[in-house]
Order: sequence, then C-alpha cells, then structure tokens
Amino acid sequence: MGPDSAATIAEARELVRGARSIVVLTGAGISTSSGIPDFRGPNGVWTKDPAAQRLFELQPYLDDAEVRRQVWQLRRSAPVFGAHPNAGHLALAEMHHTGRLRAIVTQNIDGLHQLAGSPPERVIEVHGTIRFVECMTCGQKQPSEQVFERLDAGETDPACLSCGGILKTATISFGQNLKRTVLAAAMDAAEHADLFLAVGTSLAVYPAASLPEVAAGRGARLIIVNAEPTPYDGLADAVLRTPISDVLPELLALD
Repeated sequence: MGPDSAATIAEARELVRGARSIVVLTGAGISTSSGIPDFRGPNGVWTKDPAAQRLFELQPYLDDAEVRRQVWQLRRSAPVFGAHPNAGHLALAEMHHTGRLRAIVTQNIDGLHQLAGSPPERVIEVHGTIRFVECMTCGQKQPSEQVFERLDAGETDPACLSCGGILKTATISFGQNLKRTVLAAAMDAAEHADLFLAVGTSLAVYPAASLPEVAAGRGARLIIVNAEPTPYDGLADAVLRTPISDVLPELLALD
C-alpha cells in the first residue's frame, strides 16, 4: 500500500489523536507554498546556483566587505519578508491549543511559525532567524527592519551603532556553531516526545536530522511528511508524500 493511501493517512491521524506529547521538526518544505524556495530541492537555491552557497559561509562574510554587501542585498530582497504563513503553519499553530504540542523544532529561519500564531517560547529555531540582526562583537540584537532602513538610506555594509562591529542576521551560517542552549532544548523535546512528526525536511542536515532517531529511541512513534524520500523512512510508522499544506490540516484536525 503506497505512502499516500487513505489508509496510511487515517493511520497517521490515529497516531496524532493518541499522542500526548507531540514534537514537530519542520524544514524548508513547509514554507515553499508560502513562496520561499528551499535550498537543496530540485528547484532549490543551491541546486540552481551552487556558487551561491559561499554567501552563506561565516568566514568569507567576516573577512570580505564585498561579500557582506552582496549578502545584505540578498537579505533585503529575500521573499521571506513578503511571505505569509500557509495552511501547514496555521494547522500547527492550532495544535498548540490542545496542550499536546510540546514544541516545534524548525530548521527554517523565516519566522512563519510565530506569525501563524505558534507561541514563540514553543518554537525552537536551530538555525536562527532572519527577522533579527545581531552584532558579531557586542551581541546587541535588533529587528532586521531597522537595518534595512539603513540599507534603503544608502548604506551598503552597515556596522553596529553601539560598537562599530560587523552586523549579521541572527542566522547560523556555515562554519558557525549552533547555540548550545538551542540544541539542548531541541534534544530535550525529542527525548520527551511520544510522537515525532518530521515535516518538509530531507533529514540530511545534522544535528537536527538526528532528532527523529533520538525520539524513536525513546519509544516515540514517527511520522514523516516530505515530498522526497528521507534516510529515516524505514524507521517511520507512516510516510506521507501529499503536499504539506494539504495534508497537515487533515492530519492535525482538532475534531
């Protein structure tokens, strides 16, 4: 029986209904229908332009003002800032009202879970967020819009107004360590899940990709919703290929 059969969806929904501590891991796939392209998919940003990956590396950004200028223009025009939460984000936000959704661990930097209404304290952003900018020297944070205003006024490589340090969106770049407290929170959530739902992620980027195995190792049931196969499909209790914004509202319906 194929992964998208009515029986499989019904079985997955029964797993959701029976769970009391649900943890959801989301990747780029949940945001594509909001108009935000993924990176590694068939039409991904890096698939189409492998050289663009250099703009997401920490050391070139710190060393080269020209790289920073390119990155700021890329950030300023990012589709994230015109995007709206889709039915998938909204379905997860609704689940919080049941008291059974322990946490959303997201690999995304777009902030759409919070815009959909998910409590910020329940959203664990392992790769940071594009919606804030931080100083690499003094650590001061500010909303990205404040720095974008300076770009619009003509600055090309805005520096920290407090200490003169290099500013960067509060995202985790290649070569930059994940924040230990954030990673610890994600691991703790996975360890205390009785149902782990992986949505729109290739489960290829670690350490986030290890979370389904962590949860399953503690006895959690596992549902994977992703357009392409993942390394953990064989471990899952249900694998769904239906578009995320279509299947999540059905899977998580409160009635």
